[in-house]
Amino acid sequence: MDEALIADLLASTLRMAAPLILCALAGLLSERAGVIDVGLEGKMLFAAFIAAAVGAVFGSTALALLAGMGTAVALSWLHGYACVSHRGDQVVSGVALNIIAEGLTVVLGLAWFHQGGQTPTVADAVRLHAVWPGAAAALDGLPLVGKVLGALLGHTVLVYVALALVFAVWWLLYRTRFGLRLRAVGENAHMVDAAGVSVLRLRYAALTLNGVLCGLAGSYLVLAQNAAFVPHMTAGRGFMALAAMIFGNWRPVRALWACLLFGFLDAMAIRLQGVSLPGVGEVPVQAVQALPYLLTVVLLAGFIGKTAVPKALGQAYVKER
Repeated sequence: MDEALIADLLASTLRMAAPLILCALAGLLSERAGVIDVGLEGKMLFAAFIAAAVGAVFGSTALALLAGMGTAVALSWLHGYACVSHRGDQVVSGVALNIIAEGLTVVLGLAWFHQGGQTPTVADAVRLHAVWPGAAAALDGLPLVGKVLGALLGHTVLVYVALALVFAVWWLLYRTRFGLRLRAVGENAHMVDAAGVSVLRLRYAALTLNGVLCGLAGSYLVLAQNAAFVPHMTAGRGFMALAAMIFGNWRPVRALWACLLFGFLDAMAIRLQGVSLPGVGEVPVQAVQALPYLLTVVLLAGFIGKTAVPKALGQAYVKER
């Protein structure tokens, strides 16, 4: 395969996978603590809208990121208030968050900006740019690996943050006391409570981290990938991240590989649009765009019954008196 094509696919895969990685880690932390989170899509979408609105109006990257993270954290706390504090159905609450985000982002966009639900374009100075912008050109002359290294080094800071957070979350879960308690809450909340540790506090802590990561994922969409918010722009990425987390057996590194696979399929979908294959002809755009979603269904159908689900997942905790 041509080196330039490999480099292009590698760069596109990392760009497409970054929000999925952040969102999958968010769901992993929540569900390891026993709280089902199907509202990843809604939190990412609302964070993208607020980050774009703040970035366009105030012209500050830091404010846009903080606003996106703050919005997602607030939605995570709302989910926790319904499910952790008041023991509501966790799936219904997550679906409600998705519906609220889908509708309210459009309504607020129409009311604030009068652009059909979109936000104004975020200024180039506010958007995130490659950390090493000249890396591709500088390494292009190296034989064999020059273009590939350039593809690895030509990304925004959030791509590298997403990759680093995979190992940070692994360390948090498996090498710290907090992580041990968090995993224990997802397996046997009564045992944790008997040890004198607050189950509610641990679950809210997990949901807070969940919101921060969802906020980063949503902010990435408008500060690194697109220049403005567009209604429904997440396009199912939250559900892909959920599938990657399940396929990864609720483990950070395994979830990373699943997210990279989804990112690769997205990159291939872009490359295959308008391409004619021998004996097949031009591949329909709709068929190519459906590839990542088809894989999501296949993974959920084929692996959801073969995974080691946290034993207390989805179970509301009632403190014994």
